[in-house]
Amino acid sequence: MNFIECHEEPIHIPGSIQSFGYLIGIDGESRTITFFSRNISDIFNIESSDELFGRKITDFPESFQSIIDSEIYTSLDRFTRRKNETYFDKIFINGKEYHFSVFKSESHIFLEFEEVLINPNKRISNKYDNFYIIDNEKELWNHLLETLAKVVNYDRMMVYKFMMDGSGKVIAEKKNEDMESFLGLHYPESDIPKQARDLYLKKRKRIFSNVYADTVPIVSKSHEEIDLTFSASRGMSPVHGQYLKNSGAASSFSVSIIMDDHLWGLVTCQNIEPKHIDLEDRVQAGIFTALAANAYSSFKSKSELNYRLELNERVSQLKTGFLKNNNLFDSLIESKTELRNLPEADGMAIISYDNMVTSGSTPEPESISNIVKWALENTQENIYVSRSFLKDHGEELDLSKNAAGIAIYFIEREKNEMLIWFRKEFDEHINWAGNPEKKVEVFSQNGEEKKMISPRTSFRIFTENIKGYSKRWNSRSVSAVQAVRDLILETSHKNYNAIKRLNDELKKVNEELDSFSYTISHDLGTPLTVMKLNAQMLLGNLGADAEKSKNKINTIIEEIDSMAEMMHDVLQLSRAKYSEVQLESLKTGSTIQKISENAKMTYGSPESEIIIKECPDVLADKTMLHQVFLNIINNAVKYSSHKESPKVEIEGTEDGQTIIYRISDNGIGIPEEEKDKMFKIFNRMDNAKKFKGNGVGLSIVHRIMTRIGGNVTYESNKEGTSFILTFKKPYI
Repeated sequence: MNFIECHEEPIHIPGSIQSFGYLIGIDGESRTITFFSRNISDIFNIESSDELFGRKITDFPESFQSIIDSEIYTSLDRFTRRKNETYFDKIFINGKEYHFSVFKSESHIFLEFEEVLINPNKRISNKYDNFYIIDNEKELWNHLLETLAKVVNYDRMMVYKFMMDGSGKVIAEKKNEDMESFLGLHYPESDIPKQARDLYLKKRKRIFSNVYADTVPIVSKSHEEIDLTFSASRGMSPVHGQYLKNSGAASSFSVSIIMDDHLWGLVTCQNIEPKHIDLEDRVQAGIFTALAANAYSSFKSKSELNYRLELNERVSQLKTGFLKNNNLFDSLIESKTELRNLPEADGMAIISYDNMVTSGSTPEPESISNIVKWALENTQENIYVSRSFLKDHGEELDLSKNAAGIAIYFIEREKNEMLIWFRKEFDEHINWAGNPEKKVEVFSQNGEEKKMISPRTSFRIFTENIKGYSKRWNSRSVSAVQAVRDLILETSHKNYNAIKRLNDELKKVNEELDSFSYTISHDLGTPLTVMKLNAQMLLGNLGADAEKSKNKINTIIEEIDSMAEMMHDVLQLSRAKYSEVQLESLKTGSTIQKISENAKMTYGSPESEIIIKECPDVLADKTMLHQVFLNIINNAVKYSSHKESPKVEIEGTEDGQTIIYRISDNGIGIPEEEKDKMFKIFNRMDNAKKFKGNGVGLSIVHRIMTRIGGNVTYESNKEGTSFILTFKKPYI
């Protein structure tokens, strides 16, 4: 005996139809009869049904003349051009009027018949126009039920909306006064399992006239199971039949509510007594339901458009603030309240590296850090949303009720930059239409006994308390998070463009400065040389008694030399910033020795003691390295040259992956108030005014050390100064 779960039940191939219908199946190519319902002999004059197989309808004019003469059959090719599309006609069979339907499914053409019923109670007005002027969801669905009641009046009529998990909820109801209300009740997914929902999407009107009536078997010589998905009289599954009996219904009728090709819900009707609805009335009910669905979709679209416009306005206001700041983190903090409210969150955290700023009701910082770590390790998507985060991860992440639901937008994972929105636990109670207990029972299907899960027998209200969930993050909440994402991307892009534009302008200015530096050092060098030569000639032509004039001319020559030196240093500063760097392992001993000897001669201090200790190799550019040691050693010798026993000490040491050189002197020292200006161009200390110089050398050193990936600092007091040069250690 086979065991079948509800969701596995093959409801599209029941092997039978309901007793109100009559079915003949013919081959789509040969047009020969391949199957039929056993009851066709009740309305057609057939002596022996076995003789039908392999023959055509036209072979039996005495039995099927009304079919043969019908417009549908004479134009069968046209009406079966597209699969699964049903066409209707009316024909008389033995003096009674029948609906005649035809459709093609797979390789078969289905000819389906049911008797025409006159509905004396049907009352149709033009009120279906009102669907498009109703702007309230509850009123719209109630209006649909009122309209349908004039066509297919059942004891209980409901609009049933599917939830995301497949369960459903009754959102509108029209019933007899003496019946218990089901409005607001939830139904589990197993009541209408997936394969049933799939059929409701394909066949949008479904009637079970009498759940207690026997079904009519399909007769076929083939072992092929006939797919009755699109048959109006398709037999009921035994599980669903038992479900209706348990609920007290003898008849049911449903119409699918389709939104954007998605099964949004059902109009589902139940009657205590057996009841059949004429095909035309069922079609009309489908039309009214489609009108209501379109009106609802239109109403929701208008509402969504208004929300989008409001959201865009709020985001535009945020954008103005974002563009004022150059730092994204500052912009987010400044607008944290508005950002928290956009997706209607209770709290929010702004994360950047190890920085955390919160707004509203949030978990403790330690819990937020746990969430950040979890998110980086367990999510891949750019936006992550969960309403059951507390239920799923509360224990492992030590979460409070403030983090029942979270939404995360990852700004940049590598920098741990993200926004986290929080929602509190929602004290939710769901009223189910009965406790969905499951029992295994034996059902007979196609003559074969099968064990199946029996539908529940109780429909008394069963209340479930939901823990660990927040309110649902709906499409608007997600849209708000996406709007924040777009805002950040857009403003970041604009800031990037602004910075790029400024960099381009700065590059042009620097190129002009380079040209200016070259002009100063080269083009202005010639007139200075001419001025110096003329001054020297004037000095040579003066007699011995012109001492005063000689002093003035010597002053002019000194100023010319000073200007020439300044122009040379400005050019060196420019080169230090823009010249190409070629880092290599360099020995420093001989360079330091040569610079030290020259310095004593340059500054007329032969008595200066220069102690050179260990000189380890460094990673640097050869030309730039020479400039660094030249400026630092020259300064050390120069500013200690007026001491009674001038002394300079140079030593290099290894420290991990760096080489540190300390160049110390016992010179004039650097005043504390001057320390912030030491590496600025043209800066000269008050106590250095009596020494020759222009305040460019240390700027050159600072730029070079930055370019080669090193650093320069200093220590100073009244006993002297030590400059500390940090280089990268050469690769082994």
